[in-house]
Amino acid sequence: MSSPAATAARLGVAIVLGGMLVAAVLGGLLRAGAIGLPLAGSEFIGRAAVLHAALMLSSFLGSVIAVERAVALRQRWAYLAPLCGVAQGACLLLVAGPLSFPLAAAFGVLAALCFVAVNVVLLARQPQAHMVVMFAGSLAWLVGNGVYAWQQDAGLALLWWFAFVVLTITAERLEMARLMPRHPLSRPLLMVALLCLLAGLVTAMFDLRHGCLLFGVALLMLALWLVTFDVARRTVRTHGLSRYMALCLLSGYGWLMLSGLAWMVQALELEQGIALRDVALHALALGFVMSMVMGHAPVILPAVARVKVLFGPWFYAPLALLHGALPLRCAGAWGHPGLRSLGALLNAVAIALFVLTMLGSAWAWRRQHQHAEAPSHPA
Repeated sequence: MSSPAATAARLGVAIVLGGMLVAAVLGGLLRAGAIGLPLAGSEFIGRAAVLHAALMLSSFLGSVIAVERAVALRQRWAYLAPLCGVAQGACLLLVAGPLSFPLAAAFGVLAALCFVAVNVVLLARQPQAHMVVMFAGSLAWLVGNGVYAWQQDAGLALLWWFAFVVLTITAERLEMARLMPRHPLSRPLLMVALLCLLAGLVTAMFDLRHGCLLFGVALLMLALWLVTFDVARRTVRTHGLSRYMALCLLSGYGWLMLSGLAWMVQALELEQGIALRDVALHALALGFVMSMVMGHAPVILPAVARVKVLFGPWFYAPLALLHGALPLRCAGAWGHPGLRSLGALLNAVAIALFVLTMLGSAWAWRRQHQHAEAPSHPA
Protein backbone atom coordinates (compact mmCIF):
# COMPACT_ATOMS: atom_id res chain seq x y z
CA MET A 1 0.00 0.00 0.00
CA SER A 2 1.43 3.40 -1.00
CA SER A 3 2.09 5.99 1.65
CA PRO A 4 -0.76 8.34 0.60
CA ALA A 5 -3.16 5.39 0.49
CA ALA A 6 -2.00 4.20 3.91
CA THR A 7 -2.47 7.69 5.32
CA ALA A 8 -5.95 7.92 3.80
CA ALA A 9 -6.86 4.49 5.21
CA ARG A 10 -5.68 5.44 8.71
CA LEU A 11 -7.58 8.72 8.52
CA GLY A 12 -10.74 6.94 7.38
CA VAL A 13 -10.58 4.40 10.20
CA ALA A 14 -9.90 7.19 12.71
CA ILE A 15 -12.94 9.15 11.51
CA VAL A 16 -15.22 6.11 11.74
CA LEU A 17 -13.88 5.24 15.19
CA GLY A 18 -14.42 8.82 16.29
CA GLY A 19 -17.99 8.74 15.02
CA MET A 20 -18.56 5.43 16.80
CA LEU A 21 -17.27 6.88 20.07
CA VAL A 22 -19.52 9.92 19.73
CA ALA A 23 -22.53 7.70 19.02
CA ALA A 24 -21.76 5.42 21.97
CA VAL A 25 -21.35 8.36 24.34
CA LEU A 26 -24.58 9.99 23.16
CA GLY A 27 -26.35 6.67 23.58
CA GLY A 28 -25.01 6.41 27.12
CA LEU A 29 -26.22 9.93 27.88
CA LEU A 30 -29.68 9.04 26.62
CA ARG A 31 -29.75 5.96 28.83
CA ALA A 32 -28.74 8.10 31.82
CA GLY A 33 -31.41 10.69 31.04
CA ALA A 34 -28.79 13.39 30.47
CA ILE A 35 -30.07 14.48 27.05
CA GLY A 36 -33.59 15.15 25.87
CA LEU A 37 -35.45 16.19 22.77
CA PRO A 38 -34.65 16.49 19.94
CA LEU A 39 -31.66 14.16 20.42
CA ALA A 40 -33.65 11.67 22.47
CA GLY A 41 -36.15 11.37 19.61
CA SER A 42 -33.47 10.59 17.04
CA GLU A 43 -33.62 7.05 15.69
CA PHE A 44 -29.82 7.09 15.39
CA ILE A 45 -29.26 8.07 19.03
CA GLY A 46 -31.98 5.68 20.16
CA ARG A 47 -30.23 2.82 18.40
CA ALA A 48 -26.91 3.88 19.93
CA ALA A 49 -28.54 3.81 23.38
CA VAL A 50 -29.81 0.26 22.89
CA LEU A 51 -26.44 -0.86 21.51
CA HIS A 52 -24.32 1.19 23.94
CA ALA A 53 -22.35 -1.72 25.42
CA ALA A 54 -21.70 -3.44 22.09
CA LEU A 55 -20.56 -0.20 20.47
CA MET A 56 -18.28 0.92 23.29
CA LEU A 57 -16.71 -2.36 24.36
CA SER A 58 -16.71 -4.62 21.32
CA SER A 59 -16.69 -2.29 18.32
CA PHE A 60 -14.80 0.77 19.57
CA LEU A 61 -12.38 -0.56 22.22
CA GLY A 62 -12.00 -3.85 20.36
CA SER A 63 -10.99 -2.04 17.18
CA VAL A 64 -8.62 0.31 19.00
CA ILE A 65 -6.86 -2.57 20.76
CA ALA A 66 -6.73 -4.53 17.49
CA VAL A 67 -5.06 -1.59 15.74
CA GLU A 68 -2.36 -1.47 18.41
CA ARG A 69 -1.69 -5.20 18.06
CA ALA A 70 -1.66 -4.96 14.26
CA VAL A 71 1.00 -2.26 14.47
CA ALA A 72 3.03 -4.53 16.77
CA LEU A 73 2.75 -7.44 14.32
CA ARG A 74 3.65 -5.31 11.25
CA GLN A 75 1.72 -7.45 8.78
CA ARG A 76 -1.05 -6.08 6.58
CA TRP A 77 -3.47 -8.95 7.15
CA ALA A 78 -3.52 -8.11 10.88
CA TYR A 79 -5.50 -4.96 10.06
CA LEU A 80 -8.46 -7.13 9.12
CA ALA A 81 -9.32 -7.33 12.82
CA PRO A 82 -9.84 -3.58 13.41
CA LEU A 83 -11.43 -3.14 9.97
CA CYS A 84 -14.00 -5.84 10.74
CA GLY A 85 -14.54 -4.31 14.20
CA VAL A 86 -15.25 -0.96 12.58
CA ALA A 87 -17.60 -2.69 10.11
CA GLN A 88 -19.42 -4.29 13.04
CA GLY A 89 -20.10 -0.92 14.62
CA ALA A 90 -21.10 0.63 11.29
CA CYS A 91 -23.61 -2.16 10.67
CA LEU A 92 -25.10 -1.80 14.13
CA LEU A 93 -25.54 1.94 13.71
CA LEU A 94 -26.19 2.51 10.02
CA VAL A 95 -27.67 -0.62 8.45
CA ALA A 96 -31.44 -0.81 8.77
CA GLY A 97 -33.69 -3.81 8.38
CA PRO A 98 -33.39 -7.50 9.21
CA LEU A 99 -29.82 -7.78 7.87
CA SER A 100 -28.41 -5.26 10.35
CA PHE A 101 -27.71 -7.58 13.27
CA PRO A 102 -26.59 -10.68 11.28
CA LEU A 103 -24.08 -8.56 9.35
CA ALA A 104 -22.83 -6.90 12.52
CA ALA A 105 -22.57 -10.23 14.33
CA ALA A 106 -20.66 -11.80 11.44
CA PHE A 107 -18.19 -8.90 11.30
CA GLY A 108 -17.77 -9.05 15.07
CA VAL A 109 -16.92 -12.75 15.07
CA LEU A 110 -14.59 -12.29 12.10
CA ALA A 111 -12.83 -9.39 13.82
CA ALA A 112 -12.23 -11.47 16.94
CA LEU A 113 -11.05 -14.47 14.91
CA CYS A 114 -8.49 -12.31 13.12
CA PHE A 115 -7.43 -10.84 16.43
CA VAL A 116 -6.93 -14.30 17.91
CA ALA A 117 -4.75 -15.18 14.90
CA VAL A 118 -2.69 -12.02 15.44
CA ASN A 119 -2.09 -12.97 19.06
CA VAL A 120 -1.16 -16.53 18.12
CA VAL A 121 1.62 -15.17 15.90
CA LEU A 122 2.76 -12.68 18.54
CA LEU A 123 2.74 -15.38 21.21
CA ALA A 124 4.86 -17.64 18.97
CA ARG A 125 7.34 -14.79 18.54
CA GLN A 126 7.44 -13.94 22.22
CA PRO A 127 6.30 -16.86 24.41
CA GLN A 128 6.09 -14.97 27.69
CA ALA A 129 3.50 -14.64 30.43
CA HIS A 130 2.10 -11.27 29.33
CA MET A 131 1.54 -12.59 25.81
CA VAL A 132 -0.38 -15.58 27.21
CA VAL A 133 -2.68 -13.19 29.08
CA MET A 134 -3.07 -11.08 25.93
CA PHE A 135 -4.01 -14.21 23.99
CA ALA A 136 -6.56 -15.12 26.67
CA GLY A 137 -8.05 -11.65 26.24
CA SER A 138 -8.44 -12.19 22.50
CA LEU A 139 -10.30 -15.44 23.18
CA ALA A 140 -12.61 -13.58 25.57
CA TRP A 141 -13.46 -11.10 22.79
CA LEU A 142 -14.19 -13.99 20.44
CA VAL A 143 -16.45 -15.77 22.92
CA GLY A 144 -18.20 -12.51 23.79
CA ASN A 145 -18.93 -11.73 20.14
CA GLY A 146 -20.05 -15.31 19.61
CA VAL A 147 -22.42 -15.15 22.58
CA TYR A 148 -23.74 -11.80 21.32
CA ALA A 149 -24.39 -13.30 17.88
CA TRP A 150 -26.11 -16.30 19.44
CA GLN A 151 -28.28 -14.52 22.02
CA GLN A 152 -28.71 -11.19 20.18
CA ASP A 153 -28.38 -9.53 23.57
CA ALA A 154 -25.44 -7.97 25.40
CA GLY A 155 -26.40 -9.27 28.85
CA LEU A 156 -24.03 -12.24 29.01
CA ALA A 157 -21.63 -11.06 26.32
CA LEU A 158 -20.94 -8.02 28.49
CA LEU A 159 -18.94 -10.10 30.97
CA TRP A 160 -16.75 -11.51 28.19
CA TRP A 161 -16.20 -8.07 26.64
CA PHE A 162 -15.16 -6.65 29.98
CA ALA A 163 -12.86 -9.63 30.51
CA PHE A 164 -11.29 -8.93 27.11
CA VAL A 165 -10.45 -5.34 28.07
CA VAL A 166 -9.36 -6.19 31.62
CA LEU A 167 -7.10 -9.02 30.44
CA THR A 168 -5.56 -6.81 27.76
CA ILE A 169 -4.75 -4.11 30.30
CA THR A 170 -3.43 -6.68 32.78
CA ALA A 171 -1.17 -8.11 30.08
CA GLU A 172 0.27 -4.68 29.34
CA ARG A 173 0.91 -4.01 33.02
CA LEU A 174 2.39 -7.50 33.46
CA GLU A 175 4.84 -6.67 30.69
CA MET A 176 5.86 -3.48 32.50
CA ALA A 177 6.18 -5.38 35.80
CA ARG A 178 9.25 -7.07 34.35
CA LEU A 179 11.11 -3.84 35.18
CA MET A 180 10.63 -4.53 38.90
CA PRO A 181 12.15 -7.34 40.97
CA ARG A 182 9.74 -10.26 40.80
CA HIS A 183 8.13 -11.26 44.08
CA PRO A 184 7.85 -15.06 44.45
CA LEU A 185 4.09 -14.77 45.02
CA SER A 186 3.44 -12.48 42.05
CA ARG A 187 2.83 -15.08 39.34
CA PRO A 188 0.92 -17.58 41.55
CA LEU A 189 -1.43 -14.85 42.80
CA LEU A 190 -2.05 -13.63 39.25
CA MET A 191 -2.77 -17.18 38.14
CA VAL A 192 -5.35 -17.61 40.90
CA ALA A 193 -7.05 -14.35 39.92
CA LEU A 194 -7.15 -15.30 36.24
CA LEU A 195 -8.52 -18.76 37.02
CA CYS A 196 -11.22 -17.14 39.16
CA LEU A 197 -12.08 -14.84 36.25
CA LEU A 198 -12.37 -17.81 33.91
CA ALA A 199 -14.50 -19.67 36.45
CA GLY A 200 -16.81 -16.67 36.71
CA LEU A 201 -17.20 -16.37 32.94
CA VAL A 202 -17.94 -20.06 32.48
CA THR A 203 -20.27 -20.20 35.49
CA ALA A 204 -22.22 -17.21 34.16
CA MET A 205 -23.11 -19.23 31.05
CA PHE A 206 -25.22 -21.49 33.29
CA ASP A 207 -25.82 -19.44 36.45
CA LEU A 208 -25.54 -15.69 35.91
CA ARG A 209 -25.82 -14.75 39.58
CA HIS A 210 -22.98 -16.96 40.82
CA GLY A 211 -20.99 -16.16 37.72
CA CYS A 212 -21.21 -12.45 38.53
CA LEU A 213 -20.14 -13.21 42.09
CA LEU A 214 -16.97 -14.99 40.90
CA PHE A 215 -16.42 -12.27 38.29
CA GLY A 216 -16.45 -9.64 41.03
CA VAL A 217 -14.06 -11.65 43.19
CA ALA A 218 -11.69 -11.92 40.23
CA LEU A 219 -11.83 -8.17 39.55
CA LEU A 220 -11.05 -7.44 43.20
CA MET A 221 -8.13 -9.89 43.15
CA LEU A 222 -6.75 -8.39 39.94
CA ALA A 223 -7.04 -4.88 41.36
CA LEU A 224 -5.13 -5.88 44.48
CA TRP A 225 -2.50 -7.62 42.35
CA LEU A 226 -2.06 -4.53 40.16
CA VAL A 227 -1.80 -2.18 43.14
CA THR A 228 0.78 -4.44 44.76
CA PHE A 229 3.00 -5.35 41.83
CA ASP A 230 2.58 -2.63 39.20
CA VAL A 231 5.57 -0.41 38.43
CA ALA A 232 3.22 2.58 38.86
CA ARG A 233 3.90 2.36 42.59
CA ARG A 234 7.40 3.61 41.83
CA THR A 235 6.78 5.92 38.90
CA VAL A 236 4.14 7.90 40.83
CA ARG A 237 7.08 9.43 42.75
CA THR A 238 8.66 10.74 39.54
CA HIS A 239 7.68 13.75 37.45
CA GLY A 240 6.10 14.63 34.12
CA LEU A 241 4.43 12.03 31.93
CA SER A 242 5.54 9.09 34.08
CA ARG A 243 3.83 10.54 37.15
CA TYR A 244 0.69 11.36 35.17
CA MET A 245 0.47 7.80 33.84
CA ALA A 246 1.00 6.36 37.31
CA LEU A 247 -1.82 8.48 38.75
CA CYS A 248 -4.12 7.35 35.93
CA LEU A 249 -3.25 3.74 36.65
CA LEU A 250 -3.50 3.83 40.44
CA SER A 251 -6.78 5.75 40.44
CA GLY A 252 -8.13 3.26 37.91
CA TYR A 253 -7.17 0.37 40.16
CA GLY A 254 -9.19 1.96 42.93
CA TRP A 255 -12.28 1.98 40.72
CA LEU A 256 -11.54 -1.60 39.69
CA MET A 257 -11.67 -2.59 43.36
CA LEU A 258 -15.00 -0.80 43.81
CA SER A 259 -16.37 -2.46 40.70
CA GLY A 260 -15.33 -5.89 41.93
CA LEU A 261 -17.06 -5.28 45.25
CA ALA A 262 -20.18 -4.01 43.49
CA TRP A 263 -20.32 -7.07 41.23
CA MET A 264 -20.06 -9.31 44.29
CA VAL A 265 -22.65 -7.50 46.40
CA GLN A 266 -25.17 -7.05 43.59
CA ALA A 267 -25.03 -10.80 43.03
CA LEU A 268 -25.98 -11.36 46.68
CA GLU A 269 -28.19 -8.37 47.50
CA LEU A 270 -31.38 -8.52 45.47
CA GLU A 271 -32.99 -5.32 46.79
CA GLN A 272 -30.17 -3.00 45.69
CA GLY A 273 -29.18 -5.16 42.73
CA ILE A 274 -30.09 -2.65 40.01
CA ALA A 275 -28.29 0.26 41.67
CA LEU A 276 -25.20 -1.80 42.44
CA ARG A 277 -25.14 -3.18 38.92
CA ASP A 278 -25.01 0.39 37.63
CA VAL A 279 -22.06 1.07 39.93
CA ALA A 280 -20.37 -2.18 38.90
CA LEU A 281 -20.68 -1.36 35.20
CA HIS A 282 -19.58 2.27 35.29
CA ALA A 283 -16.88 1.98 37.92
CA LEU A 284 -15.36 -0.60 35.59
CA ALA A 285 -16.08 1.03 32.21
CA LEU A 286 -15.42 4.66 33.18
CA GLY A 287 -13.36 4.56 36.36
CA PHE A 288 -11.02 1.76 35.32
CA VAL A 289 -11.07 1.47 31.53
CA MET A 290 -11.16 5.20 30.74
CA SER A 291 -8.40 5.84 33.29
CA MET A 292 -6.29 3.26 31.47
CA VAL A 293 -7.08 4.90 28.13
CA MET A 294 -6.10 8.33 29.44
CA GLY A 295 -2.92 6.93 30.94
CA HIS A 296 -1.72 4.93 27.95
CA ALA A 297 -2.87 7.15 25.07
CA PRO A 298 0.07 9.63 25.24
CA VAL A 299 2.45 6.69 24.73
CA ILE A 300 0.41 4.46 22.41
CA LEU A 301 -0.80 7.20 20.05
CA PRO A 302 2.71 8.09 18.81
CA ALA A 303 3.46 4.41 18.16
CA VAL A 304 0.16 3.66 16.41
CA ALA A 305 -0.74 6.88 14.60
CA ARG A 306 2.81 8.24 14.25
CA VAL A 307 1.68 11.42 15.94
CA LYS A 308 3.69 12.77 18.85
CA VAL A 309 2.13 14.80 21.66
CA LEU A 310 3.49 17.52 23.91
CA PHE A 311 2.80 16.58 27.53
CA GLY A 312 1.82 19.29 29.98
CA PRO A 313 -0.19 19.84 33.18
CA TRP A 314 -3.34 20.32 31.11
CA PHE A 315 -3.55 16.51 30.82
CA TYR A 316 -4.74 16.41 34.43
CA ALA A 317 -7.93 18.36 33.68
CA PRO A 318 -9.92 15.58 31.94
CA LEU A 319 -8.60 13.01 34.43
CA ALA A 320 -9.74 15.12 37.40
CA LEU A 321 -13.12 15.75 35.80
CA LEU A 322 -13.61 12.03 35.07
CA HIS A 323 -12.93 10.99 38.65
CA GLY A 324 -14.77 13.94 40.14
CA ALA A 325 -17.94 13.25 38.17
CA LEU A 326 -18.02 9.47 38.51
CA PRO A 327 -19.08 9.49 42.20
CA LEU A 328 -22.11 11.56 41.12
CA ARG A 329 -22.84 9.01 38.39
CA CYS A 330 -22.65 6.17 40.90
CA ALA A 331 -24.56 7.95 43.70
CA GLY A 332 -27.37 8.76 41.28
CA ALA A 333 -28.12 5.06 40.92
CA TRP A 334 -29.88 5.20 44.32
CA GLY A 335 -32.99 7.11 43.31
CA HIS A 336 -31.31 10.40 42.39
CA PRO A 337 -31.79 10.71 38.62
CA GLY A 338 -30.54 14.31 38.65
CA LEU A 339 -27.16 13.29 40.06
CA ARG A 340 -27.01 10.35 37.67
CA SER A 341 -27.64 12.59 34.67
CA LEU A 342 -25.21 15.25 35.84
CA GLY A 343 -22.48 12.70 36.50
CA ALA A 344 -23.00 11.07 33.10
CA LEU A 345 -22.90 14.44 31.35
CA LEU A 346 -19.70 15.49 33.13
CA ASN A 347 -18.10 12.14 32.30
CA ALA A 348 -18.94 12.72 28.64
CA VAL A 349 -17.39 16.19 28.89
CA ALA A 350 -14.27 14.60 30.42
CA ILE A 351 -13.96 12.20 27.47
CA ALA A 352 -14.46 15.04 24.98
CA LEU A 353 -11.96 17.20 26.86
CA PHE A 354 -9.41 14.39 26.76
CA VAL A 355 -9.83 14.00 22.99
CA LEU A 356 -9.35 17.76 22.56
CA THR A 357 -6.33 17.62 24.87
CA MET A 358 -4.70 14.93 22.74
CA LEU A 359 -5.42 16.81 19.51
CA GLY A 360 -4.18 20.10 20.95
CA SER A 361 -1.05 18.48 22.35
CA ALA A 362 -0.28 16.87 19.00
CA TRP A 363 -0.66 20.26 17.31
CA ALA A 364 1.50 21.93 20.01
CA TRP A 365 4.28 19.36 19.57
CA ARG A 366 4.30 19.81 15.82
CA ARG A 367 4.27 23.58 16.08
CA GLN A 368 7.07 23.59 18.66
CA HIS A 369 9.31 21.38 16.54
CA GLN A 370 8.56 23.26 13.35
CA HIS A 371 9.83 26.42 15.03
CA ALA A 372 12.84 24.57 16.40
CA GLU A 373 13.74 23.19 12.96
CA ALA A 374 13.12 26.43 11.08
CA PRO A 375 16.42 27.87 9.68
CA SER A 376 17.53 31.09 11.24
CA HIS A 377 18.11 34.04 8.88
CA PRO A 378 21.00 36.42 9.52
CA ALA A 379 20.06 40.02 10.14
